[in-house]
Amino acid sequence: MTSHARGPSDDGLRIALLGTRGVPARYGGFETCVEEVGSRLVERGHRVVVYGARPDGSADASPGREHRGMELVPLPAVRRRSLETLSRSALAVGHLTATQRGRRRGGGRAGAPAVDAAIVFNAANAPFLPVLRAAGVPVATHVDGLEWKRAKWGPVGQRYYRWAEAFAVRHSDALIADAQGIADHYRARFDADTTLIRYGAPVVEGGGDARQLATMGLTPGGYHLVVARFEPENHVDVVVEGYVASRARKPLVVVGSAPYSDAYTARVRALADHRVRLVGGIWDQDLLDQLYAGASTYLHGHSVGGTNPSLLRAIGAGTAVDAFDVDFNREVLGAAGTYWTTAADVTEAVEAAEADEGRVRDRGRASRFRAANYDWDDVADGYEDLCLRLAGRPSPVRDGRSAAVLDLGAAALGHERHDLVVDLDLRALEADDPEYSEPRARWSSR
Repeated sequence: MTSHARGPSDDGLRIALLGTRGVPARYGGFETCVEEVGSRLVERGHRVVVYGARPDGSADASPGREHRGMELVPLPAVRRRSLETLSRSALAVGHLTATQRGRRRGGGRAGAPAVDAAIVFNAANAPFLPVLRAAGVPVATHVDGLEWKRAKWGPVGQRYYRWAEAFAVRHSDALIADAQGIADHYRARFDADTTLIRYGAPVVEGGGDARQLATMGLTPGGYHLVVARFEPENHVDVVVEGYVASRARKPLVVVGSAPYSDAYTARVRALADHRVRLVGGIWDQDLLDQLYAGASTYLHGHSVGGTNPSLLRAIGAGTAVDAFDVDFNREVLGAAGTYWTTAADVTEAVEAAEADEGRVRDRGRASRFRAANYDWDDVADGYEDLCLRLAGRPSPVRDGRSAAVLDLGAAALGHERHDLVVDLDLRALEADDPEYSEPRARWSSR
C-alpha cells in the first residue's frame, strides 16, 4: 500500500475514465471504482478526467465541475436500457478525441496535457476502442463480468456482449479483470492476458449506528439484509422466497430496485410477506454502510458480475455473509462464507443464523479478516502502474521494491497508429458464432 497526499502536478499523467455514469458514485461497481481510484490518482499528482451522466439530462458537455479533485465532463444519454451506455460513451469518445487532437495541434500542452492514458469501463463500449487508439490514446478496457449471461439483455443483447468481449480483446492495449474468474474466462475463451486489479472493501467499524438504524425502525443485529439491483442473476426473488419459507423472527431488509424490470419487481413483491421490508434504493452511502454493519447476516445473490462492491462492503463491515455459490463469491469469501443455490438453502441458512448468534459473530470476524485482502490504496497502485505503463513511463518503487511488471498481453504497446472509421454491421450479431464476427472497418492513414 502506498500513501500519497498531493494534488495534480506538471509531471503527472492526464488520465481519462469513461464508460460509466460517473461520480459521485451512486450506482454500481464501476462508479465506485472510478471514485475511489480516481480520487487517489489525483492525490498522487495525476490529472483525472471523468466522463459520466448529466443529472438533469441536458446536452452541455463543457467541463468545469470537480469532485474530489477529478475534472468532470457530464454528458446526456438515450434513456433506454440497450442504448444508454453506448450513447453516452459515444459522446465521451467524441469529446475526448476532439480535445486530444486539438491539444496536439496546439503543441501538446495547450492549457493542459494531452490524454496520456484512458480506462474504458465495460466491454460493451468496445466499438469505440479503435477510435481512441486512432487519436493516439493508449487504452485499457475494464471488461466487467459475464454480462452476456444476464437475462435482461435478451438474445440480441447477449450476442452483442459476446461479440464485444472478442472485439475488446483485439483492440485494447490492456484488459483489466476484477476477479480471477473473469481473468480465467478471457484466458480460456480468447487466450488473452488480463491485468488482475480487484476492488477495495471499505472498512466500517462499530456494528451499526443505533441512531441511524432507528430511523428505519431497526436495531443492530436485528435484521437480515439484501442489497442488489432487481435482476434475475442477483437472485433477489430466491432470497425472498427462501426467507418467507423460514421461521425467522428478524425482518429481511431488501435495498434495491429495477428501473427497467417491472415484471421482476412485481415477482419479488408477490413473494414477500409482512416480515420483508422492501425499502427501494438508498443513495445515502453512510446510512447504507450502517445497514451493512448492523445486519445479522448479509444475503448475497449476485452470480455473474465478477467481484461485487456490495459483497466487499459487507465483509468490510464485518458482517456474516450467505452467498450464492459461484466462483466469484468463493474467491472473495473463502471459508468465511456459507453458500446457497436454492430457496430451500436460504431457508436453512437464515434459520441456522438465528439459532446460533455466537457463530454468526465468529463468521463476521472472519469476513473482516478477508476484507484485508481488498484495499483501495492497493487497487489505486494497480491502476497507476498500468496507466504509467500505457504512457511509456516507469512504475514507481513501492515499499522498497520495484512494482511488478504488468503483462499487457498480445496487444503490445507501441502499436501502429491509424485513423479508423468503424462501421458496425449489427447483422453480425445474428450469426451463429457472433463472438468471432468483426464490424466492418475502413482504414485511412492520415
